[in-house]
Amino acid sequence: MNSFVIRLKSSGWTKAFLLILRIAVGWHFLYEGISKLFTEGWSSYNFLALSNWLFSDFFHWIADTPSVLSVVDFLNIWGLILIGLALFFGVFTRLASAGGVMLLMLYYFANPPLIGMDFGVPTEGSYLIVNKNVIELLVLVLFIIIPSRYVPGIDRLFKYLRDKYRQKKESENPYKSPVVDGVGRREVIKNLAALPVFGGFVIAAIKKKGWLSYEEKFLQTDDPDAITAATKTFNFSNLKDLKEKVPASRAIGDLDISRVILGGNLIGGWAHARELIYVSKLVKSYHTDEKVFTTFRLAEECGINTIITNQTISRVINSYWHRGIGNIKFISDCGSANLVEGARISIDHGASACYIHGGYADSFVTAGRIDKIAEALDFIKSNGVPGGIGAHRLETVKACVDYGLEPDFWMKTLHTKSYLNVKHELDPNKYTQNEEVMYKNVFCDHTDETVKYMSSLKQPWIAFKILAAGAIEPEKGFRYAFENGADFICVGMYDFQVVDNANLATGILNSDFKKYRPRPWLA
Repeated sequence: MNSFVIRLKSSGWTKAFLLILRIAVGWHFLYEGISKLFTEGWSSYNFLALSNWLFSDFFHWIADTPSVLSVVDFLNIWGLILIGLALFFGVFTRLASAGGVMLLMLYYFANPPLIGMDFGVPTEGSYLIVNKNVIELLVLVLFIIIPSRYVPGIDRLFKYLRDKYRQKKESENPYKSPVVDGVGRREVIKNLAALPVFGGFVIAAIKKKGWLSYEEKFLQTDDPDAITAATKTFNFSNLKDLKEKVPASRAIGDLDISRVILGGNLIGGWAHARELIYVSKLVKSYHTDEKVFTTFRLAEECGINTIITNQTISRVINSYWHRGIGNIKFISDCGSANLVEGARISIDHGASACYIHGGYADSFVTAGRIDKIAEALDFIKSNGVPGGIGAHRLETVKACVDYGLEPDFWMKTLHTKSYLNVKHELDPNKYTQNEEVMYKNVFCDHTDETVKYMSSLKQPWIAFKILAAGAIEPEKGFRYAFENGADFICVGMYDFQVVDNANLATGILNSDFKKYRPRPWLA
């Protein structure tokens, strides 16, 4: 330590580097605080609510207690600003560094970059155990250890002035100027070197705020053509905006299933984007494991406790369970031409329920091989999990009923026909089922008949493709499905849509929609 202090005394380059380092950390703290201060509705709610490590119960309590959360948000914002200013100018450096260390420790403990624990927290890079919070924390520890008089700043300037004042009190001529005789202009300039840098910070911050204000002004224009995809900003709802959790039902076996079920097509990359051939690859690239974990966790926080998907992404689901992030249930579509094998793999990988994929069920019914569906359904039930049958075509459901099959639930498409792609009627003689889906995005071609027939069945009905692969607004699609007999709805959604969709669903479920239903509501 002594040798280090000696080097600090003698090396101007070392002092300059430490000055730059302190200003850089101060810049970051200050701008983080200012950004939060001027971001309307900013809150640490999500960050705290997603905590899953030490003191997570304490962090969750803060998030769930509005009065405490408002105080924490206030202290967070102004703590960042004041610590940033202090580090910028080198005033009360040790105190500010200690405060920064405490703040960074809280950030780290709330959401550390440990294996499986940093999901849901936006980062600009990849971290493992060590992240920027740890690095900045160590830098601040350095400024706690180093005497402030060895690094240029207001602390050091005051130290010189105090020392000179004491010397002059003891001298014969106490009226000499301490600045002229003791400190000198060069020393004053050196210790106030942060001033021009701070001026640069202010200019940069004002310019950035100006750009954001310009974009906000553009977003408020009545001319939609003036808003391009490249310039549009986007704020989505977070957990703080959740009105209430989506309710669940035990209508399917003894499973506690949420009325809204997370669809797996977007996560798995099956985008149904018609001729836009790049979209499936795009959504696959978006849904990294960490992004999937975030989506699952957000869904569970909103009460959406189940996902319907293909067994091919069971690896990610099992990883989510294994890491202890959450307990989302998995209903598999057994997506394989070998229905029994698909069911076996799904059950082995933890599926809570299985059903015969609608596309395969349609194909087997068309080929007159309903016995294959019956065989797979028996296999699923014999393994102690609920078994269902999926269908795009109403004829498939009818054929299975006529055959005598009694699934534990049905997966049947349902959506209104009031969207652009469906304006031209389908020609069944011209297109196969898959081509119809690809070309028209029509997944339920006899809606009125579907509603009427499904109302005669006693088993629970999970409606899917209720948004016609993104062609229908969620509020309209949700209401249409629930009012026309669906007991559950399966909806593919991105992480930024989860809270909004949950709020839409609970609003509809709390309305008087039941009086419009053609079939009893299964509790």
